[in-house]
Amino acid sequence: MVVPGRHKEKDGFLTDSRDAAAEPSQPPAAQRRPLKILIGADTFAPNVNGAARFAERLAAGLVERGHEVHVMAPAAGRRHGTWYEEHDGRRMVMHRLPSYQWPGHWLRFSLPWTIKRRSGRVLDAVKPDVVHFQSHFVVGRGLSVEARRRGIRVIATNHFMPENLIEFAHIPRVLREFATNRAWRDAARILTRAEAVTTPTKRAAEFLEQNTGLKRVYAVSCGIDAHKYTPSFQARTGNRILFVGRVTGEKQIDVLVRAVSLLPDDLDVTLEIVGDGDQRKALELLAERLGVANRVTFTGYLSDDELRKAYSRATVLAMPSIAELQSIVTMEAMASALPVVAADAMALPHLVHDGENGYLFEPGNAQELADKLENIFRMSEDELTAMKKESLRIVATHDIERTLNTFECLYRGEAVPGLVVDGVTPAPAD
Repeated sequence: MVVPGRHKEKDGFLTDSRDAAAEPSQPPAAQRRPLKILIGADTFAPNVNGAARFAERLAAGLVERGHEVHVMAPAAGRRHGTWYEEHDGRRMVMHRLPSYQWPGHWLRFSLPWTIKRRSGRVLDAVKPDVVHFQSHFVVGRGLSVEARRRGIRVIATNHFMPENLIEFAHIPRVLREFATNRAWRDAARILTRAEAVTTPTKRAAEFLEQNTGLKRVYAVSCGIDAHKYTPSFQARTGNRILFVGRVTGEKQIDVLVRAVSLLPDDLDVTLEIVGDGDQRKALELLAERLGVANRVTFTGYLSDDELRKAYSRATVLAMPSIAELQSIVTMEAMASALPVVAADAMALPHLVHDGENGYLFEPGNAQELADKLENIFRMSEDELTAMKKESLRIVATHDIERTLNTFECLYRGEAVPGLVVDGVTPAPAD
């Protein structure tokens, strides 16, 4: 772990003044020294999205296990440099890079032509045992090149879907197929630099292999701290739909708003949309045009405590998105004992088992979504309770401790029990 007083600042970065031999050891039961891990991310807290949330939880969980964790990510504002930050109650060293805001979007990015130099400086200051990059766009691109050059083990996790990029890059429709193919080729070029590549689900792994030509992509759940969520089995006091996520085009929230307008009036349904994005105004206008504005609430972003309360007061989570590699939101809802109605797309069927803990619907089909939501609302309390319990059972396999165990093995170059793709386990470190 980072120990105050044992680090000094040089060229804007904290450097470790300890000798490698003086590294503190784990308790005797662990029998292995803690690792020094550098996580590279193009998006990290305070950003609110699945990739940022996963990287934050991963970093905090590794700190809790006694590892020394550094995170390299774009600055959240003009201030940049190296300092300690606390995330999920754990203190870690942040290397915040100079960043610029993407026009018309919340995303901040570092300049690509500076990333190799900055990556080299951070690597030389930190001297990590392993680099784990979370995206290939900018930070992962530079870190992977410079880490390989220094003989440092590299692990990659892919959260990328071209739809997520193309949506806010404002690429003309006639060029989107070309742009998508180029994006996948670029991803393949960067990800091949890693000793092991992971993505959140088996379907996402198959999708990545299919589009990049990569082999042996490992499915490792993002994981959640299920114990932080409070399942509620109290009788319903209303029919409440909840959506949580970025309010952007690939989430297809317009399909959900249309579905609400198709539900029978006697159900007295309300929809709470948690999150923000460039589609909010358009969705507000759509709700007004469909005559359901009085039943649709846009809350913007909520604190963690407020979000947990939102899960607790909801009857069902609706996830119409077509670009989910796993969906941490869906897992959080399931840990709160909510049934889920989700698009039958990408990784969502791994979490939503049709007729067991919710329903799947044809992506973009507002009428089918409305029908499945109505099924939930007209259930008896016993039927609804059975679905709630099934959500809890399914999400139990996605506990963050399993995820941390897996990544610790990948960092050390060890075989991971149960992590086998096509009969192959990750190659051990040299």
